[in-house]
Amino acid sequence: MEYKADIGVFGGTGFYELFDKKHEEIKVDTPYGPPSDRIAIGEISGKKVAFLPRHGKDHRLPPHMIPYRANLYAFKMLGVKRIIAPCAAGSLQRKIKPGDFVVCDQLVNRTFRRIDTFYDGPTVTHISFADPYCPELRQIAIEVLQELGVPFHDKGTVVVIEGPRFSTRAESRWYTQMGWEVINMTQYPEAVLARELEMCYVNLSIITDYDIGFEGEVSPVTAEEVIKIFKDNMEKAKQVILKMIDRIPLERKCGCGEALRNARV
Repeated sequence: MEYKADIGVFGGTGFYELFDKKHEEIKVDTPYGPPSDRIAIGEISGKKVAFLPRHGKDHRLPPHMIPYRANLYAFKMLGVKRIIAPCAAGSLQRKIKPGDFVVCDQLVNRTFRRIDTFYDGPTVTHISFADPYCPELRQIAIEVLQELGVPFHDKGTVVVIEGPRFSTRAESRWYTQMGWEVINMTQYPEAVLARELEMCYVNLSIITDYDIGFEGEVSPVTAEEVIKIFKDNMEKAKQVILKMIDRIPLERKCGCGEALRNARV
């Protein structure tokens, strides 16, 4: 492919543009169909960066209809080895407040109708997913958030629900009682597909609301509220991402690039 990129960035709800300066937008065709939108390619801190809004620029794709395999494979075709994946998310614990960032370290999958692997045979592949997020990218994210003075939490478990509806009170109460911190609709299968393609992947959960687990204290979340808070934190998120890109070394020292080494039967 003519175009190449070192780092990929997914845009979440309300995050549809990354580049302020000159860039190109390209159409990429994959064996899994077209990705969510055209991919923007530009240069940041001397590195080639690919940006793709996971819901499409006009937010036409609900979480359960995002072409996750096409999105990840398109990045792979471009040569991407590192992915930064910000997303809007809800809080399940009082200590994590709207406007906070969470650098998630664990994931619980509660989706049920999404294709979540590239490997349907005949080569049987069992990927290790004990630690879903790249430790090297997580550390960079933590350091950047500290330096910028952004309120954040350096770890947290995100529970990924199918959507597009929000949780019932009983579901939210259960997630909170389990001790999980963050709730979102897009982290799975995005994270595991990145691992299957041996790409580093880090999540920045931008907290837009409390979920409805605090009965009598918090009103149920609305889509309008999510979008408003996310937009209010958009410039902050961009600053974090730009500084992370500047800090990310091209040579990887983590094990993400060898994820398939012992996965094949």
